[in-house]
Amino acid sequence: MPAPQLPLALRYPPDQRLDTFVGAPDGALAQVRALAEGAAGEWLYVAGPAGVGKTHLLLAACAMAESAGRSAAYLPLKSAAGRLRDALDAFDGMALVALDGLEAIAGAREDEVALFDFHNRARQSGANVLYAAHASPDQLALTLPDLRSRLAQCARVVLSPLDDDARRTVLRARAQRRGLVLEEAAMDWLLRRRGRDLATLTGLLDELDRASLAAQRRITVPFLREVLRDE
Repeated sequence: MPAPQLPLALRYPPDQRLDTFVGAPDGALAQVRALAEGAAGEWLYVAGPAGVGKTHLLLAACAMAESAGRSAAYLPLKSAAGRLRDALDAFDGMALVALDGLEAIAGAREDEVALFDFHNRARQSGANVLYAAHASPDQLALTLPDLRSRLAQCARVVLSPLDDDARRTVLRARAQRRGLVLEEAAMDWLLRRRGRDLATLTGLLDELDRASLAAQRRITVPFLREVLRDE
């Protein structure tokens, strides 16, 4: 008997949708949307350092594809390093495949060959593929020139770190969706004391959500000091 289908919200977090993405380059969200919905067009390669939203875009694309009735799969390549061929074989027939973290298999020839073969099969079948990596194809330590060439043919979306105003927008919107009251002073404190990496900040917001609910308290600076054990 096949495994039960997970609800969309459980497979793809509701915070990670195209309409919640902040700071995308002009036209980038439209490109992702077109790919997710199956419109004819170029495959996409999303590049940028950690914490800029690459995974957000890939998960959002998968969620949108499934909402449109198309099959989709997301794979962080780090989790499949060393056995990538088996992992990718399972995705044959999918309408959209999102492959995250290409740098995790760069330099591993067997995995690179497996990805090259999958890329070609997906092209032949009419599937769409969305890639993400910390750097552009020519900057990855790939050993297979043909794979580098295939990746370089994808349309490029380059993401940059958000400034403080954009980070505030993201945190404020996520807090509102959770019904959290996040005071401006508390947001200032988080940005000063806990770094500016967006993935770290949103992870902290999840932690604070649970702590605030358990304590039945607003998120203030004293509460942050207590929960995060600031000296």
